Amino acid sequence: MAIKPLVILPDPQLKRVSEPVTTVTPDIRALAADMLDTMYDAPGIGLAAIQIGVAKRVVTIDLAKQDEERSPIVFLNPEITWESEEMALYEEGCLSIPEYYEEVERPAVVKVRYMDLDGKTQEVEVDGLMSTCIQHEIDHLDGVLFIDHLSKLKRDRCIKKFAKQAKERERGA
Repeated sequence: MAIKPLVILPDPQLKRVSEPVTTVTPDIRALAADMLDTMYDAPGIGLAAIQIGVAKRVVTIDLAKQDEERSPIVFLNPEITWESEEMALYEEGCLSIPEYYEEVERPAVVKVRYMDLDGKTQEVEVDGLMSTCIQHEIDHLDGVLFIDHLSKLKRDRCIKKFAKQAKERERGA
């Protein structure tokens, strides 16, 4: 399909709450394909539609390493239906906050209900990196960034850095 430009912090679109997908249409399938192309090109392991400027509740994830066969999953309207009390700490990054990484604590195991590209409701229980990734992407659908889970000092420092870079890009354009 097509590689789309990524929405980068401090773009206010990243704080928008995404709209549910009501029906799997050719446009939704094309959006998912574009998201996968964009995610692989970046390269990343997860992408929410809002990160390419589309406020729809669509997430793509593929945890395959570069030397492994791709195994993409498309989640439409994903929602966490259960989370473990046990927590896990992972270093997270984000394609919309390039080259910035911080440790974030999230539930270690979650159950996620979603609609697949055939319009069927699915439910999966995930742990490890998949658990962290799906929680990160669902946060995007709700206008929440991984830096929102950090201390105010770290978050403010990150936002200031990216706001400065955006101003420099504007001046150079």
